[in-house]
Amino acid sequence: MTEPASEPIPESWRAVLAPVLAAPEARKLGGWLTAEEAQGKVIYPPRGQRLAALALTPLEEVRCVILGQDPYHGAGQAHGLAFSVEPDVRVPPSLVNIYKELEADCGLPRSASGDLRGWARQGVLLLNNTLTVEAGQAGSHAGRGWDAITDACVAAVAAREEPTVFILWGSHAKKKAGRIPALARAQAGLGPHLVLTSAHPSPLSAHNGFFGSRPFSQTNDFLQSHGRGTIDWRVGPPR
Repeated sequence: MTEPASEPIPESWRAVLAPVLAAPEARKLGGWLTAEEAQGKVIYPPRGQRLAALALTPLEEVRCVILGQDPYHGAGQAHGLAFSVEPDVRVPPSLVNIYKELEADCGLPRSASGDLRGWARQGVLLLNNTLTVEAGQAGSHAGRGWDAITDACVAAVAAREEPTVFILWGSHAKKKAGRIPALARAQAGLGPHLVLTSAHPSPLSAHNGFFGSRPFSQTNDFLQSHGRGTIDWRVGPPR
């Protein structure tokens, strides 16, 4: 089995990803990433962190999926979880807006930390559609082969019987749902899952339906009503 990011597949995801990683597209992605780095291009997140979302949230523990587009492209920002950054990195604008909505929705103070690993360890799969990006070039690795890999991850979660919440922010996340039959059925109100959609939390779109969408309380209400507990959405120290 070929792994395109040259790092091991977390055990709980191996059976899901084996067929995808055996395909020519995955080998092509791996070769392309290696060639890009050989040319001296800086790619984020660094090797060893590109599958962090899968490592921190095993398939059997997923209770909520939040889909992102691609990693942050600034130095020191991306560490393998959608919307998350290391604790000592300034909170990016989209995450600032997520915290604003979290405060309005659940009354939780905005955090000075952008590290969302606490969410991941509670079963929140923070998965970007594309798992790498060239430094300073947003969207630069889109269409290079990551879609098939992350589609397989989302499809595996959607195929389970355990009620799960899928939070789709923006057009890219909604398009991904359309490619996954089980998730498309859930979005139509069929099956065991809850699908929440809204505008993306980016400053360019947050005022077009993200603010006021209440995804966090809706997630906990749904999970609790189905006997799956709740998620503690608090993040690090308050501002």
